Amino acid sequence: MVNSFPQALTIAGSDSDGSAGMQADLHTFFARHVHGASVITACVAGNSYGIHASVPMPTDFIDQEFKDLADDYHIKAAKTGMLADSELIHNVVKNYQAADFGPLVVDPVIMTKHGNQLLEESAFNTLRTDLLPLATVLTPNFYEAQKIAEMTINNDADMEEAARKMQKMGAKNVIAKGSHAKENQTHVKDFVLLESGENFWLSEPYHETDRVNGTGDSLSACITAELAKGTPMKDAIMIAKQFVNTAIGNPVEVGHKFGPINHWAAMEQNL
Repeated sequence: MVNSFPQALTIAGSDSDGSAGMQADLHTFFARHVHGASVITACVAGNSYGIHASVPMPTDFIDQEFKDLADDYHIKAAKTGMLADSELIHNVVKNYQAADFGPLVVDPVIMTKHGNQLLEESAFNTLRTDLLPLATVLTPNFYEAQKIAEMTINNDADMEEAARKMQKMGAKNVIAKGSHAKENQTHVKDFVLLESGENFWLSEPYHETDRVNGTGDSLSACITAELAKGTPMKDAIMIAKQFVNTAIGNPVEVGHKFGPINHWAAMEQNL
């Protein structure tokens, strides 16, 4: 039957070294047995040493990408990655609302896991007011959770409060990811707050490695892939947490410095 195979969409930038952004999303979709479609929002030139140039896509081109996918495919879940500025966020919001692309997973991509800001303040405000309320799932890292919730997170109770604040802003389900910057860290804990009010913590071993590019992309992409297959929300989140932890824990030696996670290792999980 036409379009019966599960299809997921990434709305993100292209990362030329293949470790993050759209490439990490598509690697993840493939590993989770879902067809991956893409709306490219920008092209980034970089390697394991860093990003050296970027070019945004014209909004009329992005409009056409959305239209072409909506005219032909049956996208069952979508996710966003890094969106460069307010104009682009407005454009993506407009196109997503006009299409029928299923639940939306928002990876806010505001700050790195080390606390460096990636998004200018005006674009951050647009993301919070316009995109966040559309999120079926919101997946901020530790520093993004602090910024969105406008509070300092010092302990588990603070993380739970931040997640509830983000849910009140419109995100139906929230995964507030724990810090990766603690001394003598043995585990990474993420707090999950579901639309139903159910909440729980997920904990996986911490891996001391610099092969972590695309971690957040892959987590949100795995959730998206599972939702496209019809996996229940709680199960989709738990699968994604295990998927990413396995990918980090079995590093692949690509590039000289900050390398990608290993989607092949995660693909072998019997989930």
